[in-house]
Amino acid sequence: MKLTVKKTFLFAILGVLAGGQTVTAQSDSIHVLASGGIKGVLEQIREQCARTVGHKLYIEYNSTAALKQKIEAGDSFDVVIGASDGLDALSVEGKLAGPHPNISRVGIGIGVRVGAPKLDISSPDSLKRALLDAKSVTYGSFGSSASVILNMFEKLGIADQMRAKSHPLPGADLITGSVVDGRNQYVLTLVSEILPVKGLELMGTLPPPFQQYTSFAVGLSARLQDPDAAKIPGCFTGPQVASAYKAVGMEPTTGKP
Repeated sequence: MKLTVKKTFLFAILGVLAGGQTVTAQSDSIHVLASGGIKGVLEQIREQCARTVGHKLYIEYNSTAALKQKIEAGDSFDVVIGASDGLDALSVEGKLAGPHPNISRVGIGIGVRVGAPKLDISSPDSLKRALLDAKSVTYGSFGSSASVILNMFEKLGIADQMRAKSHPLPGADLITGSVVDGRNQYVLTLVSEILPVKGLELMGTLPPPFQQYTSFAVGLSARLQDPDAAKIPGCFTGPQVASAYKAVGMEPTTGKP
């Protein structure tokens, strides 16, 4: 009987210790919410940034709109990286601490499956022909570029035709994947969501009359618990990240008006 009690007590102590280690491991990570538009850069600098911060990075990717909803619903986080207008709104709502500096910007392009013919889309007329000839297109149903794309269809006078062949999907991985596997012919999205994808090529960017750039910013939670998370904005500045921006077609904007 005494032996059983001692064993039970020992197992209980070990359980508490194990639980404490689990909590410590989780709390040692910085929780980052990040837009799919910055994923190509963040994955390149992830390890280096973790060393700078002194913690592992636990990253959740989604559209800025979806991340904003999570934050407004009360989900905990340390850092959010997303479209600047989304972070502006979160700041007004008191969800972010202090300023949230812009770090980069990127335009919209059209991606095709590797090996597929690349058409000229450098002018409104050539872009219109390419879209009308396309069998199917996809774009993010909630991404920052969706409204730009739909407005472009309207201005080109092809909204009805494109509605019949468009297959919007929620999330960058879904839309780019649907072109890689052949379900859709073109994907219209941020260039930074096209270039990093294996099996996908950039056919071109939208011509000036329709091109709009999405700016990205990095913000800290108003309920930030770990002050080391405040080092993360620094990961997106300096020469060490310049090549990461270039690789995915982004332009650094830190320090610019």
